[in-house]
Amino acid sequence: MKVLVTGATGFIGRLVVRHLREAGAELRLASRHPERLGSENETVPMPGFDAPAAAFLELTRHMTDVVHCAGLNNDQGNATEADYQAANVELSARLAHAAAAQISGRFIHLSSIRAVIGAHVSATIDEDTLPAPQCAYGRSKREGEIKVLDAYALHGRSDAAVLRLPPVYGSGMRGNLATLMRLADTPLPLPTGALTGIRSLMSSEAAVRAVSHLLSHSGPLRPIYVGADVPPVAVEAIIAAFRRGLGRRERLMAV
Repeated sequence: MKVLVTGATGFIGRLVVRHLREAGAELRLASRHPERLGSENETVPMPGFDAPAAAFLELTRHMTDVVHCAGLNNDQGNATEADYQAANVELSARLAHAAAAQISGRFIHLSSIRAVIGAHVSATIDEDTLPAPQCAYGRSKREGEIKVLDAYALHGRSDAAVLRLPPVYGSGMRGNLATLMRLADTPLPLPTGALTGIRSLMSSEAAVRAVSHLLSHSGPLRPIYVGADVPPVAVEAIIAAFRRGLGRRERLMAV
């Protein structure tokens, strides 16, 4: 197995790299910051969304599989809709077309539940839930999913899959969970009335195992998968767990 991992310096990407390396896979790592990747594996710069098609063909040449972790996250406060479209839609489409034309194995595209549902909406979703993204990031993730699956369909292939992740926790996490941890790492008492809601989460280890399973299991792939730890967790419980882990008292008040 020769796997191209994009976004290899990111939160999920670096864990995917470690897992696949330990499993004995031959790796090519693509990143906007290849200098951070060391010399254990082949490292290459990630082409920009507007790079020529030849750059993406060269990126995927001699690979058997692709794990596409690269993208622009929703914690980039100054990102515009055009930025999200370039990073999450156009780049994904260009990569998928190149991969579908020449790799023999699978294309695993990491997406987000924001492609389906807004951050402040509480609802149960699955692979069949009708997507209704509520922000520029979510819209770009959904459009990226469509582009990847369409690229493979255009080449008569069905071995690409989208893995929609909920907020992922673990060392180096970002986004809303990182904000919650910063809030937890204060001595302030917090009113539970302000911490309503139930959220699905996924550990970084579980996310990586899901990627590995999709790469290696022998059955046919479905187009869409949704990952999550079971059961969902109350926001109040997330804060309490962070505080215990940080060695702080929970200090949650019923208000």
